[in-house]
Amino acid sequence: MADYYDPMLVANSPENPMIMGAMAVLKENVNGTLLEEAVEELRERFPYFYIRAGIEGTDIIAIPNPLPVTVRNTWDPILIASKGANYHHMALKYEGKRLGLEMNHALSDGAGMLPFFKSLLFVYLSKVTGESFPRKGFRLPGDAIPNSEIGDPFSEIDFDSVRAPLYEKEPIQEFYRFNTSSDEKQHIHYLKLPTRDVMRYCRENDGSPNVLISVLMARAVRRMDRDSRLPVTVSVAVDHKAMLGNRDNYRMFANAYAVDFPKERENEDVLRMCTVSRGKLMLQTQPENSAWYVKTRKMGFDKMKQMPLEMKMDMIPKAAVAKRWTASVSYADSRSFGCLDPYIDELYLLSDGAAVDIMCEVACINESFYLAMVQNFDSNDFFNAFLCELKEAYVPFEIKGDEEFQLCGFCYDDLK
Repeated sequence: MADYYDPMLVANSPENPMIMGAMAVLKENVNGTLLEEAVEELRERFPYFYIRAGIEGTDIIAIPNPLPVTVRNTWDPILIASKGANYHHMALKYEGKRLGLEMNHALSDGAGMLPFFKSLLFVYLSKVTGESFPRKGFRLPGDAIPNSEIGDPFSEIDFDSVRAPLYEKEPIQEFYRFNTSSDEKQHIHYLKLPTRDVMRYCRENDGSPNVLISVLMARAVRRMDRDSRLPVTVSVAVDHKAMLGNRDNYRMFANAYAVDFPKERENEDVLRMCTVSRGKLMLQTQPENSAWYVKTRKMGFDKMKQMPLEMKMDMIPKAAVAKRWTASVSYADSRSFGCLDPYIDELYLLSDGAAVDIMCEVACINESFYLAMVQNFDSNDFFNAFLCELKEAYVPFEIKGDEEFQLCGFCYDDLK
């Protein structure tokens, strides 16, 4: 029977696919045959990702899936969990030097997915190069799977003693939204920023990478639309598992806390904006806030146990796609893939950003930050305004590409 910490597979729907991913641009073209071999070899080490959905009582649970994970030589999307994906909740793709992983975000989060992606590249590049890379820092076939990775990530918490935190930010109801139409397609821009320049600017302006990018995004909105008086609200992702001491577990316990930028503060300098924003985030990202989040999620799970499955599958996806912020920033700490770094040119994390108009995923490798900026509209006005903010901050950047954004969709086939 599913427990409160297990993947909430009722959260997905065709309207709310909840797909995330990772993409590496390698030095050489991808060998599809060796990639297929690599992903199957990792089944032993990451069994919790090789699953399909099944119905148990009034819930959808993860069950082992013996079918091979699909590996396709195209960027064209397929439907996760469908027959075309062999019912898996992840899929691989490659095209030229690009290698991509797409996964059900209800199954895991960026912190849980990255170890799998690193290990996939380890096994694949070992096959391609013939090199015997050092195993330290990777999760590989033959390694024991610790309970901290697959068990209850919060087993040591006494939930009866957890109380509401001293500070909880009230969400704002009216905030800046981009004018989008249903016929506009999602678009993605890829940016490269030197780590030394970003960190220098953070030190000078009392910021961190995610705070700095949040501030520059808010300033870009004001630069683009100086007449709007609505506040800009930007969310910053947080990993509750890490906040409470567990950095190993694969399950999805990421959430986001917001920083608001009122019209009245648009003329403040970057230092002041970063200082205020960082302070607001620090108030929200305390262990007591994370413990309260987990407790309320557990209480919500207990209440939903008696709810009919059809009601859950209708209600939960709709709640997940409600627009809550203008933009969002997520920075999963990648830093380095160790011995694999020389074989990787670029690294990006990806997310469909259903609850926002602009999603900025940040990754770091080879002394560079790589930004994947997804927008739900065609115009480049915001992106160009963001580039102007980078220029004014004297942060060099390189535009690595842009294209229509196409992550996999989602559809349950043969759910039983």
